[in-house]
Amino acid sequence: MSRPPFSGSFTQQEPIPDEAIEAALTVLRSGRLHRYNTVPGDEGQAAALERDYAAWQEARFCLALASGGQAMQIALRAAGVSPGDRVLSNAFTLAPVPGAIAALGAEPVLVEITEDLVLDLDDLAQKAHASGAGWLLLSHMRGHLCDMDRLVGLAEALGVRIIEDCAHTMGARWNGRRSGNFGLAGCFSTQTYKHLNAGEGGLLTSDDAAFMARATVLSGSYMLYDRHGAGPAPDTYADIRLDTPNLSARMDNLRAAILRPQLARIDDAIARWNARHDRVAGHLSACARIRLPARPPQEAYVGSSIQFLVPGIAAEAARGFLAQCAARGVELKWFGAPEPVGFTSAHASWRYVPAQALPRTDRILSGLFDMRLPLTFTLEDCDLIARHILDAAAALPA
Repeated sequence: MSRPPFSGSFTQQEPIPDEAIEAALTVLRSGRLHRYNTVPGDEGQAAALERDYAAWQEARFCLALASGGQAMQIALRAAGVSPGDRVLSNAFTLAPVPGAIAALGAEPVLVEITEDLVLDLDDLAQKAHASGAGWLLLSHMRGHLCDMDRLVGLAEALGVRIIEDCAHTMGARWNGRRSGNFGLAGCFSTQTYKHLNAGEGGLLTSDDAAFMARATVLSGSYMLYDRHGAGPAPDTYADIRLDTPNLSARMDNLRAAILRPQLARIDDAIARWNARHDRVAGHLSACARIRLPARPPQEAYVGSSIQFLVPGIAAEAARGFLAQCAARGVELKWFGAPEPVGFTSAHASWRYVPAQALPRTDRILSGLFDMRLPLTFTLEDCDLIARHILDAAAALPA
């Protein structure tokens, strides 16, 4: 091996900022970790986070939740999804997305993806007609946005309501409009590997008052919904407060305190992620064996990970490529593996979802590789990592 192996960690995030640590200590010293345990005149960190995030997201309402998965489940329930209903979603996503649909007793209808890793809108239209599904849980998987203008028009024509899973697109935009603002609701994650780090957590945004009132009561607000920082007017809850069950999925003040200082820095973090993404992409784009998904000019992305395809690669060669990269210290994920590994899985392993024929997606995933780009990497680290990937690609059979 002519180059030194990469010795960094692909799971090491930046430290929590000092201001966040101090805010967390203040909450701990108060003993008031529950979001509704406040004193007169104290807004509480969870309510303040909702207010801050709604303003940053450019949304009317925001609800702080226990996880991104809970944000999706509550959004689906608040949107009216019931057991037995069919919900459209991407065939290429992570397990919490179809899991949120299955958790309601609803049936995921999986839609093919394109070579650029986004929803195939033609297949969406066909499956919406065939299934009669009235909802789309759209996963912006690994930070790739489909043609959102065309999607919105198509959804309106089909009578399909859009809920966006923005776990990988917090801060991304399409034609200047933030991801999460194109449908009924946007669902965000603050799990450690996402763009804000609370260990676990979620945020739900919407401009629809009745929807957000239902979501707030579902989250476990009891009759304390007036203590939210970016919620609907109290009269919105008149009937909703009595007709809606409590799922106890609130975010606590401790996690909110950790998140607020990070939110103040997120635009700088996005710029640094994109610098790392573009540095690696610049190297990989020169390799004839490797294809990068296209990034249309309307898309302003958040490059906290990078994906690339090796079209036509056989399974044995893919496993060898992974091993070659691992020997160089480069940790890749492969979506073509027959069994789930860690966080990575494909639709065939979601046995709680009815089996569906998705030949185009299967072909794409068979050659799809994925890599995290934590901000603890330097640009020089990105150069070394990319060169190791290119060395391993050069050793692939012709």
